[in-house]
Amino acid sequence: MVEVTGNIFKHILSEAGDEEFTELLAEEGLRIERIVSTGQANPPGFWYDQAWSEWVLVLSGSAGLLFEDEPAPRELKRGDYLLIPAGSRHRVEWTDATEPTIWLAVHFGSSSLNREAAPDNASF
Repeated sequence: MVEVTGNIFKHILSEAGDEEFTELLAEEGLRIERIVSTGQANPPGFWYDQAWSEWVLVLSGSAGLLFEDEPAPRELKRGDYLLIPAGSRHRVEWTDATEPTIWLAVHFGSSSLNREAAPDNASF
């Protein structure tokens, strides 16, 4: 058996720039990634509409996640987790600009879970 090991807190960028996506594990129907956000948000009118479910855990920082059918964003802080069911249109309204927001994202429930497919799950 091949061991997959590492430290989720290594190599964290502290300055604002592009969001950083690091794939930690990928298997059929499953992708686990670390996302590091430094003040980013989705542009107005942008919505994720994924064919798979996503479970997210905020390890540090904070973020506001808005579902299309809810009036206000949900605030996620360190330790908070949330299940985003497949087909739930959602967007990131804001992420902490004073410290990196580190997410652990577990994508599951579809065989089309690959990084190349990710941009196709958005709509304006």
